[in-house]
Amino acid sequence: MKEIKIHITVIMAITCFSFTLKAQNNMNEISTLSPGEQSIIAISALTAKGDLSNVTIQLNAGLDAGLTVNEIKEVLVHLYAYCGFPRSLNAINTFMAVLDERKSKGITDIVGREASPLTGNTDKYEQGRKTLEVLTKSPQPRPAKGYGEFAPRIDTFLKEHLFADIFENDILSYKQRELVTITALASMPGLEPQLKSHIQVGKNTGITETQLIELANLIEIHISRTQANVVRKLVSQPTIPEVESDRMVRIAEIEIFPEFLEEFTLILKEEAAASVKVEQGVIVIFPMYQKENPNQIRLLEIYASRAAYESHLKTPHFQHYKTSTLKMIKSLRLIDMESLDTETMLVIFKKMNR
Repeated sequence: MKEIKIHITVIMAITCFSFTLKAQNNMNEISTLSPGEQSIIAISALTAKGDLSNVTIQLNAGLDAGLTVNEIKEVLVHLYAYCGFPRSLNAINTFMAVLDERKSKGITDIVGREASPLTGNTDKYEQGRKTLEVLTKSPQPRPAKGYGEFAPRIDTFLKEHLFADIFENDILSYKQRELVTITALASMPGLEPQLKSHIQVGKNTGITETQLIELANLIEIHISRTQANVVRKLVSQPTIPEVESDRMVRIAEIEIFPEFLEEFTLILKEEAAASVKVEQGVIVIFPMYQKENPNQIRLLEIYASRAAYESHLKTPHFQHYKTSTLKMIKSLRLIDMESLDTETMLVIFKKMNR
């Protein structure tokens, strides 16, 4: 009998452990961003930045990830409150073009449900104030202290329009709206106070610490490491150096045969533009020529790391440049450089918003 009790105890312990492990795995799955949430972040970041070419790519990716047309429209409408009408409208017009192109290719996208009608309180200020209390989990005075007393109209706009009209539209959840808001604020410099506030609100809506770290990583991909580090600091995570210890700075001195100068220039400009646009690790490829001797070309090249440079050499655009211009180059000299003032280089990168 005693042995039977021991066996039962062991079995129960194993079962409890398995249940606990399964529950932890389920929590880990929930704590990561879904493909749709990742798309919301990418679309929001690039809209705030005004990068319409990459917005186009991410709008397509969002639809492919399962976001509905109405969900994406609502993301773009929501963004006007944080990055302004012009960028919101530009992204909406871009979305219209994306949908037209997909339709011409025979792709049928899910439109999604319409918003539920708003009911209840006819006092929109009060409705917005109560919504803000739910989001912040703290009492909200009427008017808001400080700015609300100094500029009552802005307090009215915030309560009646942002938190009543926009946040209460249920096409997006509060959590999705905070992902949009946090991303927009993180994508633009100088908004740390508002970003800090909305990170806390985001946590109240169910955004986890892990998801905020993922959001920071996506900001680094779509905006810059500088802006990603702002998020990392606010969620008490270590920042990543903005200049890698093995960064590469190089000056290329190139002399071109005069008869090939025009053709070489066109190929070089295309390669430099593609490298900076497509490759995250290519910080600068800046072509120049001597005013008194246009056949003398100079390139300032900065790569985030040695690995980024090695990756650059394997890209199709560099390979095209290399093979196409071989006969055009009379001489080539590559000069590796080192910074005398790394701190100033950081300031330069911040000014460039990289």
